[in-house]
Amino acid sequence: MLIFILKRVAWGIATLLIASWIAFMLVHLSGSTPGGVALGQSATPEQVAAYNESIGWYDPWIQQYLAWVAQVLQGNLGTSLIDGRPIGPDIAKRLPVTAALAVFGTLVAALIGVVMGVIAAVRRGAVDKAITATSGILLSVPAFWVGVLLVYVFAVQLRLLPATGFVPFANDPAAWARSLVLPVLTIAITSAAGIARQTRASMSESLAQEHIRTLRAVGTPTNRIIYVHALRGASLPILASVAVMFIVLFSGSVVIEVLFALPGIGQAMQSAVGSADLPFVQALVLVATLVVVIVNVALELLNRTLDPKLRAS
Repeated sequence: MLIFILKRVAWGIATLLIASWIAFMLVHLSGSTPGGVALGQSATPEQVAAYNESIGWYDPWIQQYLAWVAQVLQGNLGTSLIDGRPIGPDIAKRLPVTAALAVFGTLVAALIGVVMGVIAAVRRGAVDKAITATSGILLSVPAFWVGVLLVYVFAVQLRLLPATGFVPFANDPAAWARSLVLPVLTIAITSAAGIARQTRASMSESLAQEHIRTLRAVGTPTNRIIYVHALRGASLPILASVAVMFIVLFSGSVVIEVLFALPGIGQAMQSAVGSADLPFVQALVLVATLVVVIVNVALELLNRTLDPKLRAS
């Protein structure tokens, strides 16, 4: 197991380096320069060039990249070109917002999706068709529309929840929870369909296995067969689907964060790209890649724990 972990850590480091290098190259190929962004349109070409020269923008790319990596290893993610503030503390403030949105959205989506998928696989017939049709509709509905509908019903008409905004947990835990309800529901409703389809397919395959038929023949209770033996046999692809869902939500929550005015990573990425804040873009790509690597390693470790064949390999 130790060798496996070391290999995965090495793979994760390599992934971070490759992703950060790609982001570094794209930033340099974007056509914008730090001087042009920081000084604004009123700056002369000479002033822009002098600024770029002062920060080493014209140095060889590999030299700039290695300097940036060394800076990151020291805990310094750089400084924003727009307001001159350190990027690290800003991301640290935004990270809990996106993390809470992704974690709770994934958990609620997984709960709804697994329940729907198990019911469809077990009941079959009209129930299966109804759930399959419902999941197909949910897969085709944009999250933005669902969010707008939820805001209209629960915020505008019923006035039960806030339409937008975010309250930090430290300020008011109850208000923090209320500010997350609608964004989490929006994510869960639109994401549960994919998990439901994966659960149905995996459960149908698991229920058709020979050992499941043997358990039925010897009189094992149906609930134990379904929720212990069959669901455990179907768990690996379901977990993979949930992990992918979390990665997508963490890295691609821009629409939800903008719709509900949540100060998270997605909103920061949109702002950084729109304003050509190059150091901020690089830092956000690095953080998002790090989360993806951690989730993938955790998923592989969990798979090896649940699957005896993988543990023996």
